[in-house]
Amino acid sequence: MRTGRVAWMGGIHECSPHGEGSIRLADGRIVPEAEVVWLPPFEARTIFALALNFADHAAELASKSSKEQAGFLQAQHAEPIVFLKAANSLVGHRGLTRRPRDAEFMHYECELAVVIGREGKRIPRDKAMEHVAGYTVANDYAIRNFLEPYYRPNLRVKSRDGGTVLGPWLVSADEVPDPMSLALKTTVNGTVVQEGNTRDMIHDVPALIEYLSAFMTLGVGDVILTGTPKGSVNVNAGDEVVCEVEGVGRLVNTLAEDWPVSA
Repeated sequence: MRTGRVAWMGGIHECSPHGEGSIRLADGRIVPEAEVVWLPPFEARTIFALALNFADHAAELASKSSKEQAGFLQAQHAEPIVFLKAANSLVGHRGLTRRPRDAEFMHYECELAVVIGREGKRIPRDKAMEHVAGYTVANDYAIRNFLEPYYRPNLRVKSRDGGTVLGPWLVSADEVPDPMSLALKTTVNGTVVQEGNTRDMIHDVPALIEYLSAFMTLGVGDVILTGTPKGSVNVNAGDEVVCEVEGVGRLVNTLAEDWPVSA
């Protein structure tokens, strides 16, 4: 099953796919996609994100960073590097993400997002997948020159308004029998710039659920962004970025100029 959320005619509606270019609202009405504003496909509670969960991406960033930062990026980690994101960072399918005026290198991060559907604490690895409601696609933008001077990742990159795109669909877990064997792909203006596979994660989905639930209760609506493979290319205002996760969906987003300065 695939479900989404949209704003249309002054209300927020749950929806499902319905043929090319249209969606079906929960009340049965068929609406053209062009008439709706897409929202994240579920109401997120806690947003967890993984840093450096693909070894090839860590090596790629090290090659583009200062000597000090490169040493950190190349370090092997025995446990996941996890940080939290604020809800204001989320934007839906076909939404806009602003590129800061002083960004020197801003790049997409195509990720599999795991959505928790059953509360749990101290969940063992062999029971972890029983707590997964489903999956969606995430694009969690990063701005390298904002990250470089600080212990990464820092607040003004990873919780900035609209910096994380989510959707379009929440795909139920039964439709994704093996989340650890899914192809990831990103295109910018139609050109493929990033490819990878979830099997290359350092810490897989069951391990992440076991780790997080060991010290905090996971609840319905929590979402885990599981990291991104190599393939970082600078993006600019006007670029269309499409992130795809095999069997989960195709997430479209456009870069825009920074917010105007308030008078």
